[in-house]
Amino acid sequence: MRPPWLAAVLFCLVSPLPAFSNDNEVDFVRDVKPVLEAKCLSCHNPNNPKGELSMATLADLRDYGADVVRVGNHRDSLLHQVTIPLDGDKPEMPKEGEALTSEEASLLGAWIDAGADWPDGLVLKEASKADKSWWAYQPLAEPEFNSIDRYIDVALAEAGLKRNPQAERSDLIRRVYYDLTGLPPSPEEVKAFVESSDPKAWVTLIDQLLASPRYGERWGRHWLDVVRFGESKGYERNVILNNIWPYRDFVIRSINEDKPFDQFIIEQLAGDVVGKGNPEIEVGTAFLVAGPYDDVGNQDAKQKNIIRANILDDMITATGSAFLGMTVNCAKCHDHKFDPIQQADYYRLRATFEGVQQGQRVLATEKERSHYAAATKPLKEGQARLTKAIKELENAIVKRSTANPQSLPKVTRPKMDRTGTEDRFEPVLAKAIRLVPLSNDTDPLKNGVRIDEFEVWTNEPEPRNVALRSNGGMAEASGRAVEDSDDNARNAYGPIHVNDGKFGKRWFSAGNHHLTLRFAKPELIDRVFFSSDRPAELPSHRKMIFVGEYLLQVSTDGENWTTVSESWNREPINGNFLRQRHLRFATTVTEKQKIIDLRKELSGITSELNRIPALQTVWAGTFRQPGSPTFLAIGGDPNKPAEEVVPASFSTLDQIMKPYELGSTTPEAERRLAFAKWVTRPENALTLRVLANRVWHYHFDTGIVATPSDFGYMGSPPSHPELLDFLAHRLKASGWRWKALHREILLSQTYQQSANYRSEAAKIDAQSRLLWRFPPRRLSAEEIRDTILFMTNKLDFTMGGPGFRLYKFTQDNVCTYFPLDEHGPETWRRAVYHQNPRAATMDLLTEFDCPDPAFATPRRASTTTPLQALTLMNHSFTVEMSGYFAERLKKHSNDPRQQAEQAFRLAFGRQPTAKEKHAAATLIHEHGLNTLSRAMFNSNELIYLR
Repeated sequence: MRPPWLAAVLFCLVSPLPAFSNDNEVDFVRDVKPVLEAKCLSCHNPNNPKGELSMATLADLRDYGADVVRVGNHRDSLLHQVTIPLDGDKPEMPKEGEALTSEEASLLGAWIDAGADWPDGLVLKEASKADKSWWAYQPLAEPEFNSIDRYIDVALAEAGLKRNPQAERSDLIRRVYYDLTGLPPSPEEVKAFVESSDPKAWVTLIDQLLASPRYGERWGRHWLDVVRFGESKGYERNVILNNIWPYRDFVIRSINEDKPFDQFIIEQLAGDVVGKGNPEIEVGTAFLVAGPYDDVGNQDAKQKNIIRANILDDMITATGSAFLGMTVNCAKCHDHKFDPIQQADYYRLRATFEGVQQGQRVLATEKERSHYAAATKPLKEGQARLTKAIKELENAIVKRSTANPQSLPKVTRPKMDRTGTEDRFEPVLAKAIRLVPLSNDTDPLKNGVRIDEFEVWTNEPEPRNVALRSNGGMAEASGRAVEDSDDNARNAYGPIHVNDGKFGKRWFSAGNHHLTLRFAKPELIDRVFFSSDRPAELPSHRKMIFVGEYLLQVSTDGENWTTVSESWNREPINGNFLRQRHLRFATTVTEKQKIIDLRKELSGITSELNRIPALQTVWAGTFRQPGSPTFLAIGGDPNKPAEEVVPASFSTLDQIMKPYELGSTTPEAERRLAFAKWVTRPENALTLRVLANRVWHYHFDTGIVATPSDFGYMGSPPSHPELLDFLAHRLKASGWRWKALHREILLSQTYQQSANYRSEAAKIDAQSRLLWRFPPRRLSAEEIRDTILFMTNKLDFTMGGPGFRLYKFTQDNVCTYFPLDEHGPETWRRAVYHQNPRAATMDLLTEFDCPDPAFATPRRASTTTPLQALTLMNHSFTVEMSGYFAERLKKHSNDPRQQAEQAFRLAFGRQPTAKEKHAAATLIHEHGLNTLSRAMFNSNELIYLR
């Protein structure tokens, strides 16, 4: 009876094994190893040992049991038995696929009989589906033709198809405007182009649009999708990033300038090296840290290693996909299962980025730094002098008080406890009580606190918590630690949480604020009980900041307050709190006045210093020399290091480019620069193909390779491989500049053809991958929003700088984002300037598939949902904009028919038909211009290009 694990031992062999050598000797490396790697290791490897059996080494086989391989006896070796037919039936292995041929079974048996020789140290690795002969890793093929149309026509002819005729000029101008600028043409621009007899009108139009600053905004948005650019840290805290926007401006500026893309890549990987002292170049390295970042601060050593590994994995993933179209991240745990990417390649890139740290740094020119230093030096010296004088005086007071501690209140009560602190006082009749925090329990000089529940108990046989909301209590606070003051923010961290009888949510005080509890009627009270972490959610309570020192005051009228208790007779939390008590109770009047005078002078200098504009600080990462080597991780676990790995090029491309390898002590900056130069070498056909494909993708809505960030085995095969290489050649010949490639594509008849549907062609090529017609597409979320603003004449064309927000957010340990109910003029900029947090919903943008920047989105989804129609019809933004659009139409004319004509020209770039004009005019007459405006916003023709 064969044991059940044998049913999973071998995934069987599909391709024939090499023939026996002439001397009939079996060589393991030559004859057996390729078979085991190709067909067995996918299941039976250290990372995936099905049946608890790994076949990576002979020791693994023997560890499982002696019967697996009985050296010299293949008949009794179970490894051989499961691969041969039994009683004429199919062998037990493989469960799926072809069985071993008799020659292959004999070969395996001969190896066992010959001693099952396995070279020392040899570890089998699963073979990938593709090897280095994969099409994407080859040198560029020499062009066969000299135009895009020839390549397209040849492929169409082979399928028995041909291109559509040229599109209507009104369709063409609308198409190219959106493609290059993301905005529609004005009615005047449409009219001029349609009526032009200039044979160069199309060329002139293309050049004008490529020269427009709107071009960089449109194509910059594409690149920001590719590189997972987001403006919050993501993960559970998702803290907003207010200073990464300069990278967005760098991208837009670079694309508008038609910066050579090889230079653009280098600046994103090593801008601090090639552009040292030039903030406009150094900011490019924000690419490396533009992804999600776990800043929870886990102190467990193993978890810290995992968090750090995840941070570097994000950089590796973004770099491999954006520039090389490679899923390098799939080799984190083992050699890539589909592409010829070794696990060592992944860790070579990790070694390259090992010194990159998430964070912000000053970006300024040497001149700016020099001027700032000169202006601030005397003020900082004054600060230091006054700070020293204050500290010396305070030290003298503390020393005197320590020697004579009678000046301090006597300690009679325990120190503050975050899980619950009681304070008793003489019974007092009160209508309200308030807590006045004088400090929090982490710093005696700070008084921002958190309270999860505050109880006030009556002095009676059966005490009642009269602060409780269900008992009529009402909580108020003079301030809270939230950015916005709307109901969402108030409810998130407001005082309503301190008397709801529940734990988990808290009142947050940002600073010098107090908490007041009002009762339903005057009550005789004598005790309070309050906390910041009653259920002890965190063992260390690290983030549940509580009260340190405080006053308790009562009132009968809500106007006049009397102190009934203080914290000074509690045990001080630590030495810093004791020091402040010495200063509070032992400072003489003269000393107090001197300290006041010194602090006043210090405050004046600080104010003067704050008036000096600070140097720009940008979330662009920091760099430091790695303190230890990089190690390959077993199974991708950073806590299981294997052999050391050094910064080096990928083995995948060593057949078309000269490889490089650096030492483990190579300076951090040189690592990134070496890699950047390797990625952008002129002979690197892969990078050129990926970039050329991205340009094609955004013009036709699908790339020649439909998976623009994956050119590997699991990606889509190229629809026109020869054309792709032709475009890559053109990109290289133009000095890696995109605008020249744009012109070539836009001047082709393939681009200019109509989008008309032909059923006979669709039967052959339903998706128009062969481009027998121009593929219609829906506008992106940003284009839709920008178009509505453009139509209403409300679009703000201000470029650059901090972004606007379509949300309010609250922040404590985590950030919460609330969509705006109203979109004011401050939000009427182009959508590319929206400050995009991760994991947040932005109404119209989200409904129309604006991606969450938690991940790169090289190809956007284009869904159709009921919410889209509801948003365009009923959202407060579109309702408001329909009113503005109606006002614009009224200014044009008072005649409903002329208003209808203008509406069609503004929305669709064309004249309405007689039937459309009549219907629109009737709608205006019966229901008003606002109704027509909303109908136009909700029309397919507005949001679809043809």
